[in-house]
Amino acid sequence: MAKRKQGLGWIEWLRGWMYVIYEMLFQRITASHLHNPLELPPLSDLTCIVTGSTSGIGREIARQLAEAGAHIVMAVRNPKAAHELINQWSASWHGLPLNIEVMQLDLLSLDSVVTFANAWNARLAPLHVLINNAGIFSIGEPQKFSKDGFEEHMQVNHLAPAQLSILLLPSLIRGSPSRIINVNSVMHYVGFVDTEDMNAVSGKRKYSSLLGYTSSKLAQVMFSSVLHKRLPVEAGVNVVCVSPGIVHTNVARDLPRIVQAAYHLIPYFIFSAQEGKYSPMLVQLCFLNFFLLMHVAHFFWEAYLSFAISITII
Repeated sequence: MAKRKQGLGWIEWLRGWMYVIYEMLFQRITASHLHNPLELPPLSDLTCIVTGSTSGIGREIARQLAEAGAHIVMAVRNPKAAHELINQWSASWHGLPLNIEVMQLDLLSLDSVVTFANAWNARLAPLHVLINNAGIFSIGEPQKFSKDGFEEHMQVNHLAPAQLSILLLPSLIRGSPSRIINVNSVMHYVGFVDTEDMNAVSGKRKYSSLLGYTSSKLAQVMFSSVLHKRLPVEAGVNVVCVSPGIVHTNVARDLPRIVQAAYHLIPYFIFSAQEGKYSPMLVQLCFLNFFLLMHVAHFFWEAYLSFAISITII
């Protein structure tokens, strides 16, 4: 019997970081054609659930889809913050009233996921897009576990979104053609998933927040692939992973030193936290017809997205 791997080999580790560094160096070049994203068409017939939509990319996705006329459900841990955002958006918006509602969802509680899904499914309403955007990267923090007993990165970034996706399938099928969009990360290239030690408690691997994050993001890609392949074509539900690129934040302090150096020495190549080009990019995915990719799971990042848009947009 072949010996089980306990982590990435050095060649796999090196190759993974080469992918990350390549992304860091060339993402502006490969995304340069997206400086002026396509204007969204009217989306008044679209219903979208966006998790983690009170900050960052999720906030911009929710806002831009709402301004295009879509019915947006902000699935958030802090409903008060979501309502404050809606008031701000409505005050500055001069078009038709924004169709946004707020529902509470805490991905650190699987009971909350079940409650949310049951409440939505009880409406018997179609769901056209589920955007699993919420995620965590607890830089430098000690290992923490949810009340459900799972390592927090693994639960928030993979297990809870996976559960939500499965529980909402009846509504997604009702709204077909529909899609599940998982906001992932190029960091999955340096992840490793040990199915016998998902919580990284066996001692075989020294835990770090980087290990927790990269493992959870790779697990999300793996789940997306399996779910996409197992869903019958007639269900009309596509599963997509997409990376928003590498954004300049303080996450570098938990990365290998060579990557830290590159991260801080070449700010021109890294997207600032204020740049919003990836939000429109992700939003555009919401109304694409993925007919060319019906039988395979797929992972998009900005280098290839415009090709998909140019040949599949309807």
